[in-house]
Amino acid sequence: MFFVICILHSAIAITSGSLKMFYLDEICVFGHGVETAQKLSGSTPHDQLLIQTSNSFVGLLLFVVGFLVFIVAFINDKQFQSFFAKGCVLLHLSMALWRVNFERRLEDLAWDWPRQVVGDFLLALSWIFILLHLEREV
Repeated sequence: MFFVICILHSAIAITSGSLKMFYLDEICVFGHGVETAQKLSGSTPHDQLLIQTSNSFVGLLLFVVGFLVFIVAFINDKQFQSFFAKGCVLLHLSMALWRVNFERRLEDLAWDWPRQVVGDFLLALSWIFILLHLEREV
């Protein structure tokens, strides 16, 4: 079960990181709509370059995290799996809290944050299921 969830999360992170690095504009339009994507891309060429560079690094970070989760999928130590799953739950819940506290204040992202918070909770829930499964095995 741990292996399957890790591979699933790894595939999500690697795919979204790759798309963010190489197809940023299309992903922004798909996720936020045309008008919001244009606002988020910056108003001056300098701003656009900074935002594009920043988003490329975010995509690279997602790709690396996905690769690391892929590597972690092959670890069979139950104690480590439990520790890792608890960390992932904390990470996803922290992201949801960040979205509620900060992203909802941004006018351009005000309509997107509830959907993303639900996604964060669902990702955290998958790790909670792992914790319950590991607890039941012991």
